[in-house]
Formats: sequence, C-alpha cells, structure tokens
Amino acid sequence: MNTLTTATLALVLGTGSALAENRIDTVRPDAPELAAFGAFPVGVQERQFTVSDRIDILNVTEDATPSYERPLTVEIWYPAAQDTEPGTTYDTVIRDGQTATTLHGRAARDAAPADGRFPLVVISHGYPGNRFLMSHLGENLASKGYVTVSVDHTDSTYSDQAAFGSTLYHRPWDQKAVIDFMAGLDDPLGQITDADTAGVIGYSMGGYGALIFGGAGVTQQAVDYNWGTPRGLLAANMAGTESHDALIDDRVKALIAIGPWGKNQAFWDEAGLAGLRKPTLIMAGSVDDVSSYPAMRQIFEQATGTDRHLLTFIGANHNAAAPIPAPVESYQPSPHLDFTPFDHYADAVWDTARMNNIAQHFATAFMDLHLRDDSEAARFFDLVEYAEDGVHALNDDGDPEPEHNYWTGFAPRTAAGLRFESRGKGE
Repeated sequence: MNTLTTATLALVLGTGSALAENRIDTVRPDAPELAAFGAFPVGVQERQFTVSDRIDILNVTEDATPSYERPLTVEIWYPAAQDTEPGTTYDTVIRDGQTATTLHGRAARDAAPADGRFPLVVISHGYPGNRFLMSHLGENLASKGYVTVSVDHTDSTYSDQAAFGSTLYHRPWDQKAVIDFMAGLDDPLGQITDADTAGVIGYSMGGYGALIFGGAGVTQQAVDYNWGTPRGLLAANMAGTESHDALIDDRVKALIAIGPWGKNQAFWDEAGLAGLRKPTLIMAGSVDDVSSYPAMRQIFEQATGTDRHLLTFIGANHNAAAPIPAPVESYQPSPHLDFTPFDHYADAVWDTARMNNIAQHFATAFMDLHLRDDSEAARFFDLVEYAEDGVHALNDDGDPEPEHNYWTGFAPRTAAGLRFESRGKGE
C-alpha cells in the first residue's frame, strides 16, 4: 500500500465515522422521497433450510448425476412490534471470502413481529456475493411493511464460490425454494408473511435467475456451453421445456433485475425474452462492462410479453444501485484477490449511498404498485426520459406550474445523471 492509502485507512479506522461503522442504512439528505425508512421498526432473523433432491452440479460426472440436500441460509427482515429498539450488527466477510467485517444497521435481532400480514420480497445476490450485499434494501423495505428474505446461494458466496455451472442451474430454483420455505413457516414469522404475494429483486446473477424465474427461458446455445452447466442439465431452465414452465410461479407479481447478466453471452434470444411475463424493472449502469449495457437494453426492448421499465445510472458500471457501501476493510489489498476488494462494491463515478437511496425509492414504488395494487405509486414512473430535461417549477404555495415536469419524488437537481424508460406489453 502507498503511504497515502495507509494514512487514510488509519484515520478512518481510528474515528467513530459512519464509514468506520460500515453503515448499511444511510439515507442522504438529498435522497428521493421513498428512500426514507418507513413507519415500522425492523426485526431480523437468520434461518437455515435445505432443498430436497436437487442435482449436485459440482459432482456430476459423465456417468452419474447425483442429487443432494441443498443447504441455504437466509437473512429475514420483517416489520417488528412498535416498541422494538433499533440497532443491530451483521458479522460477515468481504469479497475475498476471508477478511471479517461488521456491518451496522437498524434492525433488531429476533424482535417480535408486528401485527398484520405483509407481502414477501426475495433478494438474490450476484456471483459471488452473500446475503448482506443488498441488506440496505432488506432493512428499508421491511420498514415499509414487507417481509424481505435475502439468501446465501450455495456455491456462489464469497466463502464457498465454486463452479459457475452450479449458479447457472440453481439460481432461479433457489429463488422459488425461498418462497416455498417462507410459505411453509408455522411460527410468528410465517403468520405475518403473505408468500402468495411475492416479488424478487436480483443483482447480476440474481437478476439472471429472476428473469428465468419470471418466464424468460434460456437458449439451446446456453445449454450447450462447455464452460457452463455439465451434461446439458441447464435444459431445465430452457425456454419451451416442461421443467421451465413448471418453474414459473403465480405467487410472483413483480421482478427487479439490477445489472442482470446473461444476454451478453446469448443466454436469451428474442423468443426467450418474450416469455417474460412478470412486470419488470431493470436497473443498470450505462457503462456496465460485466453484464454489458447494450445487452441489458436488449432485455428491456425484447421482453415484449410484459410491462417493463429501464432505469439507467449514466456513467455507472456494474456496481450500480445494488451493493452496500464498501466496508472499510475492503479498502486494503487482499492476498486472496488480484484486485482491491473495494472494487467489488464501489463505482468510479457514483456515490454508493446515493445509488442505494435511488434503488430504495424505485423498489418501494414498484413493489407498492404490483404487490399492494397501490395505484398512487404509478406517479413515480410517469417521468420525462432524461432527468436533466425535467423542469422544476412550483409557485409560492408549492404547487406545480403548468411547465413543471421534474421527476416525481426528487428535489430540484437531485435526479441528475438518471434516465428512465417504460414500455408496455406488446411494445
């Protein structure tokens, strides 16, 4: 490390700053309207479960296709009782899978649930990632009356990253398994969870899984890749197959795919994308060179079987919107990686907390619209395409003038750098 980096780290680690605390719940003063935390205190629990009779991709051979009990660990955030005292920590590791870190949020561990019944949102990380990578969304949406469940995808976390073929095969089935698990809970958490009304938020490979889960079956070319899932087993996720048709779930009402990977490697064609049947919001960085921004635009353009939106962070790369702010431990090089772990979380142009807040705003509006049938939320999607083209014009009473068309929910100047597009089914 150079002297400046070392000195800077020492300064940060030696203070009580928000950065040193690795906060996941920062809401900036310039955040859009729906980024604010809601009326509910937030509880959190960790659970483990297994999925029976899943193909053990890592041990498939030319002669054998073994099955196993697939283990999954989830973090569940939920609306908590009104007398709940906020504040918790999450002990985990950073991108290198070795270095410990502690994240600070506002949920209360094992708090009593609130009264009521709340829609379910499944949160699915990238490859690799873990269940805390989008914990900012987990806490934030729970405070607004959602049960949010973020999953550690086996063979795809920082600590157990294994052959890519396992992720390609299992990802959408894991997402379905989490809904099944929550639907089967016979305890206070199960009593407040409406698993029949569910949404899915996926980042990168999580977005890949969400699109398949939502109806966009993969291509024969994807099935045949020699670097992918062995023995053609990815055909379980292929468009037009009985297995893929059986995967699609009526309980899922909406999808958010952030930086979805796959179209850049021909995992979908136009026919496969036309099979997407869930309302979908895509969030993407305009210079994403991992999932490829032009490829993500094709997903948006070709998914003609449903209503969809594309929110673009102009100038952002693959880390747009989804990852938590980089833990301070990630600022140092790691002997386990050939890049600084910071690069896994941060963007060269955009502040992460700002992107998180924008994602929280749109995720809230999208889930309210589709999981709660809250028609008032539609106003947050009736936007001029480029935020810079919006005119902010209010009279002395704060009412809009005729020329006012600035992005709903954003204060003057605060939507800079954003583009929003919508297309309806059949368009």
